[in-house]
Amino acid sequence: MTVFELAHVNILASDLEAPVRFYRDVLGLTEGRRPAFASPAAWFDLGERAAIHLVHRSEAESGPTTGAIDHIAFACRDFDQVRRRLDAAGVPYEARMATGGGLRQIFLRDPNGVKVELAFCEPA
Repeated sequence: MTVFELAHVNILASDLEAPVRFYRDVLGLTEGRRPAFASPAAWFDLGERAAIHLVHRSEAESGPTTGAIDHIAFACRDFDQVRRRLDAAGVPYEARMATGGGLRQIFLRDPNGVKVELAFCEPA
């Protein structure tokens, strides 16, 4: 067995509408095709792969989870354009510049409270 890339991140949501708007309208991801599974869901593509899976999970279905994942990160371009987009959408965020390198970051939360990092490895 050879592990060669991350396949996807699965996010559970009791309400799909708000996170779908966030990943589609705020972050600009493309909603892609998904198999006809029984539970409602939306898959968002990065390149040729469905990287973010939003899956409906009702309160009645909720069970214990580990809570061990801290955040998901996306490699991005055009720091200033992304900040303008977030500002226009009224999305709160924290912008950071990593010390000693060209990494700039924006941290925000999706409607489910999942921490999202937008990482920019480009000249300031």
